[in-house]
Amino acid sequence: MSLSDRRFFLTSLVATAALSACGFTPVYAPGGSADGLRGAVTIAAPSDANSYELVKRLEERLGRNLAAPYKLDYTITTRAEGVGVTPRQEITRTQVLGAIEFAVTAIATGEVVQQGSVSNFASYSTEGSTVSTASVERDAYRRLMVSLADLMVTRFAATYSGWDE
Repeated sequence: MSLSDRRFFLTSLVATAALSACGFTPVYAPGGSADGLRGAVTIAAPSDANSYELVKRLEERLGRNLAAPYKLDYTITTRAEGVGVTPRQEITRTQVLGAIEFAVTAIATGEVVQQGSVSNFASYSTEGSTVSTASVERDAYRRLMVSLADLMVTRFAATYSGWDE
């Protein structure tokens, strides 16, 4: 074992011991705050391309269960702004801003157990052919929906243990 390998091993060992000593528990591990979150939420059906990408990512992260104890409803809003402008007033870059208002409801009681909003942005270049611009625009919206879904899942993972109270 080389000297650098030993240092890495010892550093990893110390870091692992320190994390376990402070009570660190992985969020998805048994006893973690999100233990049981996977498969616990039914997601409202998509109605357009943006909601399709959102639901696709949420189902990748949370699983798909139509008989789950919780239901997620959401509203997506997006808008595009030109941000890169040349001296000749030509827009060369567009920023897509997105926000999602969401509510998670306990199906058995009808009580809202988690609600809030997340927002983020993605951007794309408008320089190039019409076909390439349309392609990168679609990709920017897809990336935006993926990032918004990930923000939602992070929030759910942080708060899930308290939903049953």
